[in-house]
Amino acid sequence: MATFDSQTNSEVEKGPHVTRIEEVYEEGHGDVQVLKTSDADNLKLAKDGVTVLIPQPSDDPNDPLNWSWAEKHLALVPLIFASLLTDFSITYGSVLFQAQAPTFNMSPTSVSQSLSGALFMMGPGGVLAVPLIQRFGRLPVVFWSQILAALTVMAAAVSPNYACFTAFRTLQGFVCSPPQVVGLSIVHDMFFFHERARKVNIWVLCFLGGPFLGPFIAAWLIEVISWRADFGSHRVLAGLFGFSTVLVVLLGRETLYDRSNPQKREVGVMGRMRLLTGVAGAQASGRPTLWTVCKDLIAVQMRPQIFFLTVIFIMVLVAWVIGINTTISLLVVPPPYSFSPSAEAVSWVAPMIGAGLGELWGHWFNDFLMARHLRTHKGSYTVENRLWGVYTPALIAFAGLILYGEALQHTLHWMALLVAWSCVAFGMIAATTAVSAYCLDSFPKHSSLVASIINFWRTTGGFCVVYFQLKWIATSGAAVTFGCQGMILGVAFIAGVVTTQIFGKRWRKRYPPPKAEN
Repeated sequence: MATFDSQTNSEVEKGPHVTRIEEVYEEGHGDVQVLKTSDADNLKLAKDGVTVLIPQPSDDPNDPLNWSWAEKHLALVPLIFASLLTDFSITYGSVLFQAQAPTFNMSPTSVSQSLSGALFMMGPGGVLAVPLIQRFGRLPVVFWSQILAALTVMAAAVSPNYACFTAFRTLQGFVCSPPQVVGLSIVHDMFFFHERARKVNIWVLCFLGGPFLGPFIAAWLIEVISWRADFGSHRVLAGLFGFSTVLVVLLGRETLYDRSNPQKREVGVMGRMRLLTGVAGAQASGRPTLWTVCKDLIAVQMRPQIFFLTVIFIMVLVAWVIGINTTISLLVVPPPYSFSPSAEAVSWVAPMIGAGLGELWGHWFNDFLMARHLRTHKGSYTVENRLWGVYTPALIAFAGLILYGEALQHTLHWMALLVAWSCVAFGMIAATTAVSAYCLDSFPKHSSLVASIINFWRTTGGFCVVYFQLKWIATSGAAVTFGCQGMILGVAFIAGVVTTQIFGKRWRKRYPPPKAEN
């Protein structure tokens, strides 16, 4: 059996079988033949000799699919750090409300609404980044987002009043969100079909794990420095964005590669600057116009195979997690729990543990699902199989919401509260990984559009819940509030996940993705 490594540059003439496999994959409908069959001897394969490399790499060493393992993972480093900082920086201030209240002469509850604008603008910011990603490239969008985020954080930290602070925080949410959108594109550009679930899982952990890590660090620092220094006027958060910018400059790679129209590689210091600033992308030929990408974005969003998963399930799931994250300090610092600043900081370890377990679950379970499906379907893969990976995380998140409400209502031991919180975090990370992988498989040539849609509905849910979470608890009690949230999550799971799993294959055939421009 002939085998080909993913980094081999051997000439392989594409036969009808190769062409058909790539057509099915790129069109996003039908089943994908992942394992080699007897009539496909001219396919490039992975090192195991049986897994088909989808898409088939070109013979150009500059093709990101042909990069070495080290090159690919070094290129992931700045993306991972930038994605981590996005939600990290937004929720970083969620434990600083008590310290900010005297500065602005407001109550901590009122100060907490400064998060709403930032959470909301992350959605439009990600959507508006998509045309720029497709036209100018992945690298310059990440580069400029980190620079602008550092500037807005510093401006917010030195703001003289609440209105100015909230305005810059809102602007920060708008400019720092592109890494959460470009992540799927970079994973799609560099990795093959059978490798993507694990890489998507790492990316999801980073941008959804940030909301837990940020407040954990900020809560410790606020004990020894002022909120302005903690936030970034001259020390912490702005410095992290500065470090992220350095990583992008040193390690970032442009992964946008058109195999039908490869561009000349930029070399030297000036070539590097042209890539980082977007000049090279602006001058590249064969890329779509901004208007074309906008039309495709609307067309992809209206496809039912992604509409129900994002508008219904993802929005509800993430909304309840963000609701807990942005209100936890206002619930555990006052009596009856009376957490000290140190205890409040340590409490953020609980969701980080849940997020870590969610990453491990997604890392191994998604591979297990694919391997089992391939064994029982003669090497052919139906992408709706990905959605089985949502069932267990959704159930655990449902149980976590119920336990969280009961713990608050009946003042159960603080361990019950933290276990519940970790369950909800686990569910968000693991479920989002499976949903993201499914959406990428359904729209393989529209990865940045898919990521922006997921990000938009995720942040929309987070924006809304900030306004009514505390009022709902005060009016109905914690047990009823979080019990209702659990039931809503259950309905969203059935309407979004189960419905898509049943009808998804039919929808993919009837409503194929729009024609890809690059």
